Amino acid sequence: MQSLDLTLFRLIPTKIDRCTMLKSFVICSALLCCGVIFAQDSELRYGDEVPPEVEEIYQRGLNWLVENQTEAGGWSGSRSGHGGVGSSGINGMCIMAFLASGEDPNFGKYQKEIAAAVRHLIRGQDAKTGYLPGSMYHHGFAMLGLSEVYGVLDEERLWEGETDQSKRRTIGEALELAVRCAVTSQKNNQWGAWRYSPESTDADTSVSGAVLMGLLAARNAGIKVPDEAMDKSLEYFSRMTTKQGSVGYSGIGGGGSKNMQAISILVMSIGHRKDAEQYEGLKRQVTGSIQYAGNSYPFYFRYYMAQALFQSDYDSWKKWNRQTVRQLKDLQSDNGSFKSSHGEAYGTAMSMLALALNYRFLPIYER
Repeated sequence: MQSLDLTLFRLIPTKIDRCTMLKSFVICSALLCCGVIFAQDSELRYGDEVPPEVEEIYQRGLNWLVENQTEAGGWSGSRSGHGGVGSSGINGMCIMAFLASGEDPNFGKYQKEIAAAVRHLIRGQDAKTGYLPGSMYHHGFAMLGLSEVYGVLDEERLWEGETDQSKRRTIGEALELAVRCAVTSQKNNQWGAWRYSPESTDADTSVSGAVLMGLLAARNAGIKVPDEAMDKSLEYFSRMTTKQGSVGYSGIGGGGSKNMQAISILVMSIGHRKDAEQYEGLKRQVTGSIQYAGNSYPFYFRYYMAQALFQSDYDSWKKWNRQTVRQLKDLQSDNGSFKSSHGEAYGTAMSMLALALNYRFLPIYER
């Protein structure tokens, strides 16, 4: 039997009631072929009706992003450490935040903001190396954002009225360049992974997780990513993870934080490595304690933990999601933003994406 691909539902130009979409799919299934089965359980694929609290948080966040987008199309904000101001990874996350709730990039309410953000991201890319600054963290998240918008944004409309042709390229071309940059960086890295700079020879699981998720999304979007690159990066995570589910940050495996466990189980899930001997240990670690418990990087933690639980244990994700909704409702500022030491744009986009699995529109969030 064959399963029916529901990708076309993402191309419908307006947000659709989830129950209506599901009913339509059931009717179409019966008419097309009695032998068709669901690729996934319908609740996993579509979820329940989106809670009104999520809709409220999300809409207020979108309003803040619209009001605070720069004329160039990006978002500014402080970034301690390796990011700089208005970096590409934040732009990539903001693009995903618009798309994640089903907003249409061509005819929807936020079409201008989405197109402007994509143009800004592409203009900032190094045309020779494919690097999306200001660190490989940002490169990974920017690559992820481009992958999710690729194929749904009308390329003919993207550059309408653009006078500077020197930095104009398609999303596909930008993605191919970004993948080449990541692969080249990996080849020059003794660990077969990534750290802050494209020239780094050391590696850590946090940066590597961001880049690997970008590569997985690019491959999912139809961009050619060498099998060797995928295998080497997943092997790196296997080496850094013990059978008991401890995940090292850098150097040799073991130790590490809940953040690293969430990243490791996520990349193994999306990379089809659920049969790895470390996976069950990771699953026990991640689902055994799903309390927030004052994590040092709360926005980052909520973002990755939501995906890790969704991919590994759906019931645990539902508990985590209810907890996250309560937290974010209390944390959201009156203006709709989420304040973070990495800037409001970062905090707002990451918080919205921590809730995005309530919608399940982005391909990278499919289980």
